[in-house]
Amino acid sequence: MATTDRQATTLALAHALSAAERGLAVIPLSRTKLPALRSPHRDDPDPAGPRCHGECGHFGHGVYDASTDPVRIRELFAAAPWATGYGIACGLPPYHLIGVDLDTKSGTDSSTALRELALRHLFTIPETVVVRTPSGGRHLWLTGPPDVVVPNSAGRLAAGIDIRGAGGYLVGPGSRTDHGVYTTAPGTAHLAPAPCPPSLLRLLAPPSRPPQPAPPVPGDHGRGLVQFVLSAHEGQRNTRLFWAACRAYENGIGPALADPLTEAALNTGLTEREARATIASAARMTGHRP
Repeated sequence: MATTDRQATTLALAHALSAAERGLAVIPLSRTKLPALRSPHRDDPDPAGPRCHGECGHFGHGVYDASTDPVRIRELFAAAPWATGYGIACGLPPYHLIGVDLDTKSGTDSSTALRELALRHLFTIPETVVVRTPSGGRHLWLTGPPDVVVPNSAGRLAAGIDIRGAGGYLVGPGSRTDHGVYTTAPGTAHLAPAPCPPSLLRLLAPPSRPPQPAPPVPGDHGRGLVQFVLSAHEGQRNTRLFWAACRAYENGIGPALADPLTEAALNTGLTEREARATIASAARMTGHRP
């Protein structure tokens, strides 16, 4: 490894540890801005199966590896000595960070678009941390309430405005990429991320899903499997759904329980596509046709 790369890795680790001291969970990034560690499941025979978010105990799960523990952060960087930057996970306590990415590519004027949104919806962007990107864009750091999950989006608010929310990450200041270095805008490094204005938060939140009547569930065993999925926490949703679907097919109630299990998975935050794929994988695993 070239001396400059070793220096970039050392600096990235130092910046990452400094961010972690502020309560920001971090992961190592490569020069391409992607997570530096490859997935340990990249060669799995069934890519549609349940997704592991780190339950296997290995590194390589992207933002799910993010940590504020300095020992773990050093281990992550030791496993990725080619890392030249770090990512800051969004949506996690204590800040529940929301990143507003104002891009300058393709001739878009994202700053003007944000000002127009602010005028139209009567909000003001507060004084907060601003990170400058090598391409001339800006990342605005905002915080959200713990009970609101802000999804990632690209161009949904306006052209050139991307949002980094739960499951996403921001490239941390001090990171070196193929295009240059991310830096904190003057006068903002000492600031804490400011609360997201309520009017803007309403624009960022996903549309509420109207309550739907639950499909009938066959028998007590079926109800127990559905409740098992409903009680899943983040990081175990796919695993619980796969396990419940396997038990349902093994007990001859798989087809009848497919819709109730899908509905339960949607209530835990999975998409319908993810839920259906996991149930189909369970059907194949137990020798049934989905």
